[in-house]
Amino acid sequence: MTTRQKWRNGTGTLTTPQTPKVPLEIAASYAKRARGLLGRDGVKGALLITPCASVHTFRMRFTIDVAYVDRDLNVLAVRTMKPGRLGLPRLRARSVLEAEAGAMERWGVRPGVRLSVDS
Repeated sequence: MTTRQKWRNGTGTLTTPQTPKVPLEIAASYAKRARGLLGRDGVKGALLITPCASVHTFRMRFTIDVAYVDRDLNVLAVRTMKPGRLGLPRLRARSVLEAEAGAMERWGVRPGVRLSVDS
């Protein structure tokens, strides 16, 4: 049985089986989740939005990779989204990980991979 993580706004590190530690922002409040990456020109590392089962890229300035993850941080799906798109919700998704386009592939983030977050 897995204990559930209680997320708070802040920073941390993301680790995958293939990568060194990646800087991570955590958006857990309504205001931080609603803002996401809007209005930014890029992201250093990644942004974890939780709880979240779908995202959009309206008013975004750059293409992003999106990984949908379940409550145990297992990756369910990874998509690349250009600005002005609406992502389909994932029924089992509990959180969404966002990063600049190409980052998920470099980090080895793909369906079935389990992520680790230190906050």
